[in-house]
Amino acid sequence: MTEFKAQDLTGARFEGSSLRNAVFEDVDLSGARFDNVNLSGTTVRGARLVDVSLDGDIRNLTVWGIDVVPLVDAELNRRYPGRERMRPTDADGYREAWDLLEQLWSETVTKARRLPPELLHESVDGEWSFIETLRHLVFATDAWVRRAVLGVPEPWHPLDLPHDEMHDTPPVPRDRAARPSLDEVLELRTDRMTTVRTFLADLTDDQLTEQTTPVPGPGYPASESYAVGRCLGTILGEEFEHRRYAERDLATLQARTVGAGS
Repeated sequence: MTEFKAQDLTGARFEGSSLRNAVFEDVDLSGARFDNVNLSGTTVRGARLVDVSLDGDIRNLTVWGIDVVPLVDAELNRRYPGRERMRPTDADGYREAWDLLEQLWSETVTKARRLPPELLHESVDGEWSFIETLRHLVFATDAWVRRAVLGVPEPWHPLDLPHDEMHDTPPVPRDRAARPSLDEVLELRTDRMTTVRTFLADLTDDQLTEQTTPVPGPGYPASESYAVGRCLGTILGEEFEHRRYAERDLATLQARTVGAGS
């Protein structure tokens, strides 16, 4: 067991490392950043949590013995109307959720078009640019609808952009240097969104619990069987949350243009 006692590790970087079951006692983590970390089963006691930001797949999080996730979930639903509709339980609910997503994204794209085109390639606080966000959603549809549900082994387009945490998985493309125009990416988006709408049009309640047929060959998701409802639910979540992030970052970019013009 390696021990670090009374050592200054300020600015140290841990990447691709395992700290499972590690013990942190009297440790200064102020200003630390955790990206794509697995904190399942972590216990924190006697902590000083001031100005802390936490997001991700958060479940069963207790603060002073109270599960705060339902409280946060309710507040997010209040702040972002329609979010509660992204967890439908029947086919009609999925169709209604998709109708709402198409409407919301139409409004967001309208805002994006008001900005100088070069800003749509600009990252805000290290997050994906607007163009990259749209490319990722094309990837998500290719992965969870065209590959997992429809059984297309290699549904990828060269502009597909997987999540950063995913290991390179040929033949899935990952061209972070590409700079397509907004119209070019929207053409892809329209095609993929039409695919989803067409599938949902004939979706039945029984289909939601059916298992997909594993797709042969490498790719993402892995060649396994998934519940159709899980695949579609993944798409709804991706679409809604990334649209929320896009709205946040577009507002920041808009403020910059206003400030630059003053």
